[in-house]
Amino acid sequence: MNQIKVCHSNPLKGEASPPPDKSISHRAVIFSSLAEGRSVIENFLAAEDPMRTLEAFRQMGIDIEQSNDGGTVTINGKGLNGLSAPDGAIDCGNSGTTMRMMSGVLSGQPFSSTLTGDRYLLKRPMQRVISPLAKMGAVITSEAGGFPPLHIKGGNLSPVKYNSPVASAQVKSSILLAGLYCNGITTVVEPEKSRDHTERMLRAAGVDINVQGLEVSIKGRAKLNPMDIRVPADFSSAAFFIVAGLIVPGSEVLIKDVGINQTRTGLLDILIMMGASVQLLNQRDISGEPVADILVKHSSLSGIETGGEMLLRAIDEFPILCVAAALAEGTTKITGAQELRVKESDRIAAMASELAKMGVKVEELPDGIIIEGRDNLDAADVSSHGDHRIAMSMIVAGFMAKGETTVDDTDCIDTSFPGFMDMINRLKE
Repeated sequence: MNQIKVCHSNPLKGEASPPPDKSISHRAVIFSSLAEGRSVIENFLAAEDPMRTLEAFRQMGIDIEQSNDGGTVTINGKGLNGLSAPDGAIDCGNSGTTMRMMSGVLSGQPFSSTLTGDRYLLKRPMQRVISPLAKMGAVITSEAGGFPPLHIKGGNLSPVKYNSPVASAQVKSSILLAGLYCNGITTVVEPEKSRDHTERMLRAAGVDINVQGLEVSIKGRAKLNPMDIRVPADFSSAAFFIVAGLIVPGSEVLIKDVGINQTRTGLLDILIMMGASVQLLNQRDISGEPVADILVKHSSLSGIETGGEMLLRAIDEFPILCVAAALAEGTTKITGAQELRVKESDRIAAMASELAKMGVKVEELPDGIIIEGRDNLDAADVSSHGDHRIAMSMIVAGFMAKGETTVDDTDCIDTSFPGFMDMINRLKE
């Protein structure tokens, strides 16, 4: 298990180009593989998580070519019924997105399959996708409590109207993917609006999809058209540079070509409420997704209360938001984050534990956290809990600590952001 040591940082200056969007990279591979014909994905995130999805389709007979740097992917899709039974279990690694979305695809297949993963993924509950897919007719067996591995016997699905108890893009996407294999209309109703990359890409592929508020419906047995897709930079990866630029005195950072889909950018709204200097420059559309350059300057932040719909749009950014709160004046209260108990780690407990090691007064809530801000942090030995977003958040926290901070178990960063330290260190030169 690797360690990364960081010290109090000089001002961060210059431009950063975060890696391609992880969520869109996963979906581009899935829908291109299920399309009929040749699709080209540019600026693909060739990191561990999306590569698990790519390898899953290779394992099921899809012809996929990658450029030497991995960033351009050509997929010769075989249509909805073109997949072959995999030879052995499909290993999802640490990728919950791969497991949940592939569950929907595999539920529509006329063969049996198994999805497994690493020791962290095997601890993540999958009942939230098992239940709706079972209602559609899939036979899925798991460990007690709905934990992986998942053994899926697919085929003969029927459409449903599913009222999801959680707002989760992965759950919604899994059901919609299974719905492609049904005769009739499949509908998902969410309690709040989750990210909509799946809906955008299905529409681009020619699927008959209807979005009415919190309700999404698709007509099954569609033919998916091949696509040329350019993946924008990942907002969730940009978030670490945004917060680092805000908290380190004297910093000014321009973050390039970032996806600013409004279902993803709750962090920006929250930070602006806290007093952040953030500007969106050069706004445009790329492959149906809104994109901009984000300019951030060091700002004096103030604590706030946030939750609900705004937090849902910042759910992946919770760890780095906690770091911003730890360096804001006053108290920040974040609620409505129950979903984070079952991410790569229990992110609420993990951030409470690790920030406390750095001298932050923290109160853990069942669905969130209360953080009392400080001017600076204490250096400490902290853990990533095997979670890439915790690892990068604690590295950024270390920039505002007195002394040397050691972050343990940092191999997980490669699941979403290979080269993170190189990119952020260049801003210190």
